[in-house]
Amino acid sequence: MPTIDAPATTTRSSDGTEIAWFSSGEGPPLVLVHGVLGDHARWDVLRPHLTPHFTVHAMDRRGRGASGDADDYDVEREFEDVAAVVDAIAQEQGQPVDVYGHSGGASYALGAATLSSNLRRLVLYEPPVDPAALLPDGLLGRIDTLLAAGDPDAVVETFCREVLHMDDDAVAAYRAQPSWPARVAAAHTLPRELRTPPERLFDRQRARQVTVPTLLLHGTETPDGFKRALAELAATLPDARVADLEGQGHTADVLAPSLVAAELTAFLR
Repeated sequence: MPTIDAPATTTRSSDGTEIAWFSSGEGPPLVLVHGVLGDHARWDVLRPHLTPHFTVHAMDRRGRGASGDADDYDVEREFEDVAAVVDAIAQEQGQPVDVYGHSGGASYALGAATLSSNLRRLVLYEPPVDPAALLPDGLLGRIDTLLAAGDPDAVVETFCREVLHMDDDAVAAYRAQPSWPARVAAAHTLPRELRTPPERLFDRQRARQVTVPTLLLHGTETPDGFKRALAELAATLPDARVADLEGQGHTADVLAPSLVAAELTAFLR
């Protein structure tokens, strides 16, 4: 189902790919960058908590929703996509832009921070430093098999259970969200992201150049791989602080949106 009544706005990224976003709310601009599965519908639960305070711009990453894609995949294009959206919105609204990224989207938001001078503040929810380190043995092969069998729904559930360590109740709650179909539709893009070399996704020297104030959000019940990545980011970024989300896992902005919105709003405003 459509999640935002306003039509998509688009800009072209550095390689010419059209990148779309959907806008709602009032206030200073805030760009939302979703993670490895889904599209802008991923923010349906969180967005109503933010729109009283911000003009929220929920982008569709390449290969999803209203955005285009390219024949060849390179993670640098993901960085450039976020930067292109930030620059277009900053030009339109005449002010710098805040960015919130979740998981893989947080990694791309971080990569974009060195490509745009229009970013004011950055919020990153558990960006992976090395996606492969989070994967159980043989998972990528099982995902490839499920995709070849035409079962993208099973791909998403497998990812939720084996990578995010979600139990039956959490998976059921995730399935009940209106964003589930978009996650299933994006399942074919998962292998290309999970196979990204870690040094391409997270360059420590590049991260040290990100001087904007950065909030690192962390669920206390999240898988250990995300905890280790967050600790490394906190030690690398020049102006970073960490906020613990007590009792939450990797998906608190879906399962506990008011908690995440409160942290976001306090930091950004």
